Amino acid sequence: MTATNRRAFLHFCLKGGVSLAALTSLQLQALQGLIHNKNSQKTNTNSSAIGQQQLDDNKALVCIFLMGGNDSFNMLLPLAGESLASYQDSKQNLAATNAIALSPLTAINDGVGLHPALAPLESLFLQQRLAAVGGVGSLISPITLAEYQAKSAAIPKHLFSHNDQQATWMQGREKASLNYGWGARLLELLEQSQSYASNISLAGTNLWQTGTQATPFAMSTAGITPIHAYNSTHPDRLAFRAELEKMFANATHPLAMAYSQKLTRAVANTEQLNAALGGATDFTDQFSDTSLSNKLKAVARTLSVQSQFGVKRQLFFVTMGGFDTHDDQNTKHPGLLAELANGFSEFDAALGQLGMRDSVTTFTMSDFGRTLTSNGDGTDHGWAGNQLVMGGAVKGGEIYGSLMEQRLGSPFDVGGGRLIPQVSNEQYFATLARWFGASDSELLDLFPSLSNFNQHTLEFMV
Repeated sequence: MTATNRRAFLHFCLKGGVSLAALTSLQLQALQGLIHNKNSQKTNTNSSAIGQQQLDDNKALVCIFLMGGNDSFNMLLPLAGESLASYQDSKQNLAATNAIALSPLTAINDGVGLHPALAPLESLFLQQRLAAVGGVGSLISPITLAEYQAKSAAIPKHLFSHNDQQATWMQGREKASLNYGWGARLLELLEQSQSYASNISLAGTNLWQTGTQATPFAMSTAGITPIHAYNSTHPDRLAFRAELEKMFANATHPLAMAYSQKLTRAVANTEQLNAALGGATDFTDQFSDTSLSNKLKAVARTLSVQSQFGVKRQLFFVTMGGFDTHDDQNTKHPGLLAELANGFSEFDAALGQLGMRDSVTTFTMSDFGRTLTSNGDGTDHGWAGNQLVMGGAVKGGEIYGSLMEQRLGSPFDVGGGRLIPQVSNEQYFATLARWFGASDSELLDLFPSLSNFNQHTLEFMV
């Protein structure tokens, strides 16, 4: 099958199928293998694998999903003048003080600074390896406040809902019945989904890394998640393994055969990655002992042995929880931001040690922004927000998108300090996907609402 025909076949797969959300990871892999076998038979292709597109460089995307809806407007703060007064009036008892001035931006909108808990990011910003993308959120098309109030333009469904908006960000489009994420679909379109090492998760099964062919390979911070029945020497475990292998060896049902093949492959992949990590860079004492830093350390160790897997493109998915700050925000949020900033800084240093800064881009996603207003002890679910992007290929030291004024009653406030995004999350994703290797036509296939915007990408990548 030619590369053109393979891409056409993948485009067809991405537009049809059934919801697989209710299946376990292993069942999902087995069923996907079965679907692939049947489709391959229909198109007279070899069912063993889809060929890989020839790429002459290595690249990785590392997604840090901030679960719960990060109060990301509180990451970039006004320093003076009317902008500061508006921020303090809206944020009230939650307004941060002692912002760290970003000197390249002091002439913009009364000056821009970082939340003091984000201090480790200042040097990355000044060294132009970190950028911010402002005013980002779920959008189908540009929309004004008047259009929102009159419902005369397309409004994303299920705004302010955790589960729905998490799905929207991971799918890269309005939530659909087909539970495929834009990360996995990107790998498939680039024909890079064949190897498990292309799609590694530190958060188990997730929508962003799930496609028609691609499924995430789960790791723990200590390494990969073992298949206990195959790793134990306990007599009961060994007996179970023998019975399982016997059952699968005699399988004749297509689903059982596919399940057997996937399990056998999972065991082989587990053993390969375990062996590779045995020789990985240790990064002793280079990462903090926090949940995020431990996850990013595991990613860095895996990247250090990337050459052993023969893959050109890799996705890594990391989560960080606790951002649903309806209460006690003045205590919780600075701690979360400090953990995030330290994780970014430590991971950047590790990539520098590996010589991989230019080939790895790390970025944040979150359910949504939060309200400008205080509910007395915290903030509530909002809409637009800010995101961070780090890497040697990032045009750092700048804020892209829209640095939105934090003022109640502005032309973007739909009520309660929930601001209409000025940048679509699909434009944000498309910028990352283009750097990863997607063509203009593939961007429109991945992110269909791009056609409603004059500008498809935000140009924060080289």
